[in-house]
Amino acid sequence: METLGAPGAGLAIFVENLFPPIPSEVVLPMAGFAARLGDLSLAGAIIWTTIGSVAGAWVLYGLGAWLGHDRMRAIGARIPLVDVEDIDRTTAWFARHGTKAVFFGRMVPLFRSFISIPAGTERMSLPVFTVLTAAGSLIWNSIFVVAGYLLGANWHAVDPYASVLQYIVVAAVAAGLVWFVVGRVRRRRTRRPAEQQATATRGD
Repeated sequence: METLGAPGAGLAIFVENLFPPIPSEVVLPMAGFAARLGDLSLAGAIIWTTIGSVAGAWVLYGLGAWLGHDRMRAIGARIPLVDVEDIDRTTAWFARHGTKAVFFGRMVPLFRSFISIPAGTERMSLPVFTVLTAAGSLIWNSIFVVAGYLLGANWHAVDPYASVLQYIVVAAVAAGLVWFVVGRVRRRRTRRPAEQQATATRGD
């Protein structure tokens, strides 16, 4: 940011979109602090970080479009405990709620980047995807950039609050994953005796 100014902040967020372990919750307040120091303007920080967010989302959208629905079904079929029907149900859900998922997903840790992939897989209209991504990213980026600007040298005070939100999301994902695995194992254990009985009946 010191070298490139506002475009440097945009570049940092572009990279963050492609490599989620780089937390936007740290980069964005830092950009606000840099604006407070005069290294870049506050408006420039918000605009360029939003441009970086959209550019990163386009890359992941392109990845999803390259994979395509059929290839995703094939990949899903190879994942343990995942059925092709799960991919189809996810596709149907995205067809109904995709616009909300993209908009609000840009404001949820972890999902901020990944939501672009199913949008590409299901070939959501690129202009619609771009507008929703830009709108959601603008809100998210503005909150953290302005917070860093107002806090000044204490910009890092934002991190504990952002971490709480991230922990909540991680806990929800972990709970959902456990629920899915347990339910799927139980269903397959129940299904197996019925299939064996049907096979034995056909043999008789």
